[in-house]
Amino acid sequence: MSEKEVIPKQLPPNTTIDIPSNREFESWFEYPVRVQPHHTDYGGVVWHGSYLTWMEEARVECLRSIGIDFADLVALGCDLPVVELSVRYHRAIQLGMTVIVKTRIAEVTGVRMNWDYGIVSTDGQELYTTAKVTLVGLDRERGKIMRQLPASIKDALAKLPRLQK
Repeated sequence: MSEKEVIPKQLPPNTTIDIPSNREFESWFEYPVRVQPHHTDYGGVVWHGSYLTWMEEARVECLRSIGIDFADLVALGCDLPVVELSVRYHRAIQLGMTVIVKTRIAEVTGVRMNWDYGIVSTDGQELYTTAKVTLVGLDRERGKIMRQLPASIKDALAKLPRLQK
């Protein structure tokens, strides 16, 4: 090979998000979404930012289902900002479709919460998106990461099924 020939660079394999099997989604919190025009681009394909909104809505509703209302967190002076996010888009979602956003808390370490997501068809046969999101507990008044989550939050989080390793 001469010096002028250039070998095209290849991206390393992405193992950040493994594709879960349908069976793996069985015990996850489910949040249905019907794709509206404001979720899409001009071609009727869901805009990438809509997925993030749906994941946050699912996470907020999941927490509400175990007794953690986001308004109560704010009243306690606690916020849960996203500090890390990884999304893999497997297949496009179109205007008018209904999908299920599935979420579960994978791990809680101190004030760090790792969440997993899968966006699937209503029959569970098509996988559209997988994601991982990390949140941290933040003291709203001081603007600093908390040393520990409020006891009521920790107790409620213990009710959620976790990833079995």
